[in-house]
Amino acid sequence: MAGLDVKGLNATAITEYAMQESKNAGAAALSQKGKEISKASSDDELWEACKSFEAYFLEQMFKEMQKSVDALKPESSDNSTSTLVDFFKDRTLQDICTTSAETQSNGFAQMLYENMRRTYGIPEAPTDEAASQAASAEAPKEV
Repeated sequence: MAGLDVKGLNATAITEYAMQESKNAGAAALSQKGKEISKASSDDELWEACKSFEAYFLEQMFKEMQKSVDALKPESSDNSTSTLVDFFKDRTLQDICTTSAETQSNGFAQMLYENMRRTYGIPEAPTDEAASQAASAEAPKEV
């Protein structure tokens, strides 16, 4: 196998490439989750996909807001660590958005979930109480 010549690449180029691949992987994973939804999907799988999409949507919204703030910054800044800082800022933003979608959802995931459940005809998952009632009804009765 031929070796990969990386002599001309510097740390900034490699870090930028890694950041771009990380962004592409997140979008691709979310797209794949959407494609896997079908009538055979469970209610829980659909809910997880909707929460993931809400987190991704929030992340993109915050990134666009950050761009508007960055536009007002002076251009004379230290570029030697800016790529690394941007990478960690992106990772932190992803974690914040995921946590936000999990704990204090703005309702976007719920609306998407209800619409997709109706569209794909996915039955609602039984609640714990309903499942325990169904289990007790199926249990053999002692005589």
